[in-house]
Amino acid sequence: SGMGAATFCHPLDVIRVQMQTDGVAYKNTFDAATKIYHRAGIVEGLYAGVSAAYLRQWMYGSFRIGIYAYLLEQTQLQNVANGKNKNDISFGQKLAMGCCSGGIGSFIGTPSELALVRMSGDNKLPPAERRNYSNVIDCIARIGKEEGITKLWRGATPTVLRATLLSSAQLGVTSEIKGHLAKSGWFGPNGAYFYGLPMMFCSTLCSSFVANIVANPFDVMKSRLQSMPVDASGKAMYSSMGDCFVKSVKSEGILVLWRGFTPAFVKLAPYTIISLTLADKLTRAITGKDAL
Repeated sequence: SGMGAATFCHPLDVIRVQMQTDGVAYKNTFDAATKIYHRAGIVEGLYAGVSAAYLRQWMYGSFRIGIYAYLLEQTQLQNVANGKNKNDISFGQKLAMGCCSGGIGSFIGTPSELALVRMSGDNKLPPAERRNYSNVIDCIARIGKEEGITKLWRGATPTVLRATLLSSAQLGVTSEIKGHLAKSGWFGPNGAYFYGLPMMFCSTLCSSFVANIVANPFDVMKSRLQSMPVDASGKAMYSSMGDCFVKSVKSEGILVLWRGFTPAFVKLAPYTIISLTLADKLTRAITGKDAL
């Protein structure tokens, strides 16, 4: 489900990364899309790093949704064993499940996230500074060989923090709103109108907006840490997430933390709607249980 969503949404990820990182400045989302297209075209420009996006979904996306579905099911079974309604799960519990699943999934997927940022932003660099990775395997192998294996987890702190908040909002808010809408009767008995798709659309759209607000500052820090150049002596532009935060806000103002918000949301909304709806419906079709 995540790979299907990534296929449609990847150009927005490229635009987001290039707007958030240092270098060429863009006026807005449309300006960024136009300049990227004119500079590198569709395949090498707007779809740069799509192989990393697929690997990221396989590593991060599958772990995140799978762990959340498992935790939700175990809590429901515990409620039934205690004589409660199986869906008597607090919003706080759902947020905690989202935090846990997002944190674990993102740490496992950090190398693919690093590759995605590097490959998506490479054509923004001056020709002499471009790394020219041929695909995600080449990117990860070269980072490990040229910079060291541990550098594959560069930016892991903001990556995990971002994913923790993002997953908490995406999965927890989707589950909570879905539960309320199902009880409301607005979408038929138990939200079953048109196979539950309108209810899932509304739930995931709302969760996308909330998730983007809380996660975007960490997204900016992550993109900058993972794309920053390192000189011959091994000295990097930023020494840590805190250093990146201070320098970015000091030089560009507090709103820099929400730079790239529009392409991030325009990408996150359809990605969330497609991936979580597919995950929920596929899980229901295969196991007879809800994933969210």
